[in-house]
Amino acid sequence: MRRKSSIREKGAIVKPRGGRTTVGLVFPGTYYVGMSSLGYQTIYRVINARADALAERLFLPDKRNRRVEAGLPASVETGARPRDFEILAFSVSFEHDYTAVADFLRLSGIPPFSRDRDESHPLLVLGGVCTFFNPEPVADFFDAVIVGEAEESINEFLDEYGRLKNSASRKEFLFALSKIPGIYIPSLYTPAYNPDGTIRYFTPAPGAPKTIARRYVKDLDKFPARSAIITPDTEFADMFMVELSRGCGRHCRFCMAGYVYRPPRNRSLESVMKDVEEGGRLAGKIGLVGSAVSDWPFISGLAHELGVKSRSTGRGRSVGFSASSLRADSLTPELAALVSRGNRTVAIAPEAGSERLRAVINKNISEEQVLRAVRTLIEAGVLNVKLYFMVGLPTETDEDIEEIITLAGKARETMLSSAKGKGRIGTLALSVNCFIPKPWTPFQWEPVEPSDRLLAKIRHIGKSLNGPNISVTRDVPKYAFIQAALARGDRRLAKVILRVSENGGDWKDAFAKEGLSMDFYASRERDADEKFPWDYLDTGIKKDYLLKERDRARKARYTPGCNVGKCRTCGVCSE
Repeated sequence: MRRKSSIREKGAIVKPRGGRTTVGLVFPGTYYVGMSSLGYQTIYRVINARADALAERLFLPDKRNRRVEAGLPASVETGARPRDFEILAFSVSFEHDYTAVADFLRLSGIPPFSRDRDESHPLLVLGGVCTFFNPEPVADFFDAVIVGEAEESINEFLDEYGRLKNSASRKEFLFALSKIPGIYIPSLYTPAYNPDGTIRYFTPAPGAPKTIARRYVKDLDKFPARSAIITPDTEFADMFMVELSRGCGRHCRFCMAGYVYRPPRNRSLESVMKDVEEGGRLAGKIGLVGSAVSDWPFISGLAHELGVKSRSTGRGRSVGFSASSLRADSLTPELAALVSRGNRTVAIAPEAGSERLRAVINKNISEEQVLRAVRTLIEAGVLNVKLYFMVGLPTETDEDIEEIITLAGKARETMLSSAKGKGRIGTLALSVNCFIPKPWTPFQWEPVEPSDRLLAKIRHIGKSLNGPNISVTRDVPKYAFIQAALARGDRRLAKVILRVSENGGDWKDAFAKEGLSMDFYASRERDADEKFPWDYLDTGIKKDYLLKERDRARKARYTPGCNVGKCRTCGVCSE
């Protein structure tokens, strides 16, 4: 019997167990947040497409209701408890989800560390974006990690599980899994540390591969990512999400996604149109998803096919469109008209205020392009425009902060002048976030600025832009500092994460009790030859390429975008 919380859904799949491999698909957060994840929904659909397996969804209650009651989480589809499943597959995309993983295991009565579990416990598998760049902070919690995009490897995993589950011990099964490209078995690898706390070496067990190759889908049309379930009880209520592309070839030096999703790949217009038409019948809004929607080579064709006017769905409703990301230099009036349908706010991301600093991060857009994009959006009927900026970027100066304030003022004036005669004036919203160095980027060696300095910069921006038709939302530097520590952390942080889950969120106390320093992970500049916790991963990107890009950043030199299949510079297309 399905639970009451799923009654308002469209598309949920309920299958009888009947000998099928049972997978509890865990999102370490609330239903409201988890059902906004296209990756989570895609894996749900992939697993349930198999005749020999089923996937049911499990979420966490909100933090106010996370009392330690064994077996509290239950599946949406049938109410099954976590220990009722053979496999618990976690989809973890962000560092702040790590403590939620520990919360889920504690609430479920499952020992958090893999070494403390036996054959009576479900097999714990980690997937999601965090596996692309550095799963080490939570590696000791999991039996297996699916590194990279899982559409193909999850099927290979389940094939092997079905073949061996009745004949092999867990240890034998995990060793067999390690032979599948992209499957990482943490228990087969032992890290060693230098006296200063840095990684000395990473030793694989006999027979285990020395490196783990990241998996990625070469042809997105074979695995089209689109919503499996429509629900009003989510951030993207009544929205059908459709992926246009994966990866970005722009080489923004701060952007982890731009590196670990290489090479950039695009779905065909025909494939996307098929999903858009289906989405129009099921939902009131289509969400276009991609690293840079305006860079998708067929976006003009899509806008032309759909037209700039509302189209009836046949049920008396018009379909709206939204875009996950737009670049100022590739935004066209046609695309602006498309995303204006049903959107009061559309965002673009200059990232830095000065052209000098945008050159440092390889964000190759000019002030004129930013202002033109604001004007185009307002003239297309968008009410509010949001601009994303970062503070604390490498080489940043006080003058660069002042340039954020200047550019925002010009954008506000552009918005107000473009809105004249329209009978309504919206708000320019700034989102000011802290730079966090991420693995597999040219900035992975950089330190994070102290929290008090970041906070002073953010407050200065807010005070300077305190006026009508403009608003500023800000990051919290102390949380950004924690995220930076987790992003470049090693296995020793698993005990810290578990302590934080138990102590109500006191990171300072947890680090101290484990004898570790948050500054060591977050605010220390790395030596060029330092071994990283994630060096055993093989993303295809060469480390010396990242070092060269770091040097180009310091010289504010531009790197052209990807020429997929022809360029051999970063190493990904050398396969």
